Amino acid sequence: MRGFTEAKLKMLAGVRSFERGRGYVDAVSGVEVGDGWISASVHGTERYEVELSLDGPSGLSGACDCPYGLEGNFCKHLVALGLTVLARSDSLPRQRKAARNRAQDLDGWLSALTKDELLALVREQVGEDRQLRRRLELRAASARGDLAAVRARIRELLDIGPFAQYGYVEYADARAYADQAGQAVSAIGALTGSGRAADAIILVGEAMKSLAQAVECVDDSDGWLGQVGAGLADAHLDACRAARPEAGELARWLIDHALGELDTGLTDIDPLDYEDVLGDEGMAVLRKLAVEAWQGNRRGWAEKYLMERLAKAGGDVDAVIAVHAADLAPDGRTHLVIARELDAARRPDEALGWAERGVQEAGDLAAVDTALVDHLCDRYAQADRLDDAVALRRDHFGARRTLLTYQQLRAAARAADCWPAEREGALAVLRADAGRRQRGWYGGPVLVDALLDDKDVDAAWRAATGTGAHDRQWLTLADQARATRPADALGVYLRLVEPLTEQTGNAVYEQLVSLLLSIRDCHRRLGSSGEFTGYVTALRTAQKRKRNLMRLMDEHGL
Repeated sequence: MRGFTEAKLKMLAGVRSFERGRGYVDAVSGVEVGDGWISASVHGTERYEVELSLDGPSGLSGACDCPYGLEGNFCKHLVALGLTVLARSDSLPRQRKAARNRAQDLDGWLSALTKDELLALVREQVGEDRQLRRRLELRAASARGDLAAVRARIRELLDIGPFAQYGYVEYADARAYADQAGQAVSAIGALTGSGRAADAIILVGEAMKSLAQAVECVDDSDGWLGQVGAGLADAHLDACRAARPEAGELARWLIDHALGELDTGLTDIDPLDYEDVLGDEGMAVLRKLAVEAWQGNRRGWAEKYLMERLAKAGGDVDAVIAVHAADLAPDGRTHLVIARELDAARRPDEALGWAERGVQEAGDLAAVDTALVDHLCDRYAQADRLDDAVALRRDHFGARRTLLTYQQLRAAARAADCWPAEREGALAVLRADAGRRQRGWYGGPVLVDALLDDKDVDAAWRAATGTGAHDRQWLTLADQARATRPADALGVYLRLVEPLTEQTGNAVYEQLVSLLLSIRDCHRRLGSSGEFTGYVTALRTAQKRKRNLMRLMDEHGL
């Protein structure tokens, strides 16, 4: 049990889940200790079953059937069980030894029973446990080679009828239905294991169709049926590897499934997983059918995805490019995908050509994918084409005129040692925008933000005074100018305080106190602290019923 510590739990769960798990310790019940495992129930939003494995290949691990745990995460419920066990760690070695002894005693007792006694025991259990009876009935039908009986049983297992009210399985019953449907997966696996893999292939296809119909009528919010679908996909691959079906026929089935003809949305079957089953002949058929499907529908998502995967698997970069080039997005993002593929294939000149083509064909730089612009500018910089990078950044800024595009132009121009001239041109564009805004044209006052970002506070103040600014910008201006222009900053702070005095809430009070501290600093710089004292006294009198505000002001000496 080495490594089973609080530190190990925190490492597995992460700080957030670990801390949340502490709050669930009292929700742990039904703790059962085995030799190498510990299980329990944890009552959260629902009741979840959790199990810690103590001696796995990677040491401590766990599984929980909550949504987060089903994704493979070490969740807060596992943390709660782990902390519960650690609180009783002195007794754990004794409990594990007792569990080991019980298992050995059971095995010894079963081994000593006669055939008739074992049969009697099994019959007794079958009579009491319907799930066990169903599993054994399926095994018996499989062993007899009774395909009709197995097929009928699988249909029963996938039938929503026993769980549905008015034809729909509600959330509360979805888990029980999924557990029953999961037995169909086990039955198909048993067929493969008993030498009936060809039959298993037929039945798994039928089960997929039944599951596709069922999922439309089940509230599968927690994804239980997704696990059943994944199990069917695995069972199909196992059966194909055992039965070795005709390669061309299997290739056609895989194509139909991948393109949605047979896809349930739950059985994520990857045709490339079947490469060892298909062999060279089957893969050739698969590629031929995929090409035909794509040529018939070049914009179909499934067709494009399949073609791209097959081309990448075969190392055919030109085929990958052809797939993307057949459906180019107008904003240039597809050009970027192609450029990155060519870069990865060490074909930089072609990659650069596609990136430039994407910008050219987009036409309107305001609509172009910004990632494409960034990519192309990076490539220009790497090729020491700094003037081209500046030109592209200038055009992009002219089309978008945001603080970000201004910053990007500045970075490119500084690298090319031409920022002063570029800055004048960019600011002229922003001043023209600000003038149009004053005349009723709607546009954000980016000019003030740009000047602030340049640390040109005086110019930013003049721009805000001349063309207007948001309160956020005025606050930033006041904060940055307070040391040199305390009177101007004081006027801003006093104006921003007024609307806050009419509001309530702790967040508002924090903003208000922050402004008051700035106002106090301005008065100190102006030598008018007495005036501030009078201001605060009047404010306290007017706001005295806001107890949280008064407490916060007291804490800051206001």
